[in-house]
Amino acid sequence: MSGYVAELGAAFLAADLGLALEPRADHAAYLGSWIQVLKNDRRAIVQAAAHAERAVAFLHTLAKPAAQQEAA
Repeated sequence: MSGYVAELGAAFLAADLGLALEPRADHAAYLGSWIQVLKNDRRAIVQAAAHAERAVAFLHTLAKPAAQQEAA
C-alpha cells in the first residue's frame, strides 16, 4: 500500500505546486495494479488517499518554517 500512498502524495503535491505531470509509459500498468487492488479491497484508494493527504500536510508544515526564514 505504501507505493500507492507515495504515488498519490506525489500527485497531490504536484497539484499543490502547480506542476504538470508528464505522461509515462508505465501509467497503464500502474492503473492496472490499482484495479487489482480495488478488486480485493474497495476502500483501498480512500485509505491510501487519506494517508497521502496526511503526509502532504506534514510536508507543508516542514516547508512553512523554511518559507518564513526566507522572508526574514
